[in-house]
Amino acid sequence: MSVRIERAGERHLAPWAGLRAELWPDQDAQAHGEELAETLAAASGRDFACVALTGEGVCVGFAEAALRSDYVNGCETSPVVFLEGIFVAEPRRRSGIARMLCRAVAAWGRARGCSEFASDAAIDNAASLAFHRALGFVETERVVFFRKAIGTPETGEG
Repeated sequence: MSVRIERAGERHLAPWAGLRAELWPDQDAQAHGEELAETLAAASGRDFACVALTGEGVCVGFAEAALRSDYVNGCETSPVVFLEGIFVAEPRRRSGIARMLCRAVAAWGRARGCSEFASDAAIDNAASLAFHRALGFVETERVVFFRKAIGTPETGEG
């Protein structure tokens, strides 16, 4: 199976949005497509996305990344290339595609002066944790975020 990695663009919007909806099902493919179209139109230079295409041109995966200049947990430099999301369609997993996508992201980050590549995963997502370790990421810390509603001055504490 031959797969090539290309920078994501307008011609990839529909299949890319469909894969995104599989990864992040809180929105449907149409909503993801609209968000992606806005991101591509903005073209800030601080975001990067690539897609994995089969020899027949079928989109089977994507990776999205951004340059982060704020503090990135566990990192010592700035900016850092940060993997915002990565997905490979089920029948194509465990074939090296995610590794290829990450290589493209890392190359993009290096070209922008980054010396560190960061990512995150939900603490209970064993598959994502194993994926990151397999690609050479090193766990730097574990965090649980908390929130408490405090109401408004009129209503007092919530």
